[in-house]
Amino acid sequence: MPALLDQDQIDEALGNRHPDWKGTPAGLSRSIEFADFPTAVEFVNRIAPACEELDHHPDLALRWRRVDVGLATHSAGGVTDLDLRLAELVDDAAARLPLAD
Repeated sequence: MPALLDQDQIDEALGNRHPDWKGTPAGLSRSIEFADFPTAVEFVNRIAPACEELDHHPDLALRWRRVDVGLATHSAGGVTDLDLRLAELVDDAAARLPLAD
């Protein structure tokens, strides 16, 4: 089982991620507002294969053109390196799509 990260480790890692990420040892979160609803759906479809490959799945909430992303390794009881890897994939996918103005 992956090791849990403490707040200092999370803060350091999120310093290298998009500034909209928030994190505690219980979980990471980011809201992303895309240009429109189809783009938000496309984002979800783009990250899905990587989530399957990692066998690690985010909590996603799709609301019109906004996607709320929640990350935690539930089996470990909080944030692990898996969540940081998935945060990077989320950032990379979002950067390739048009965002809201």
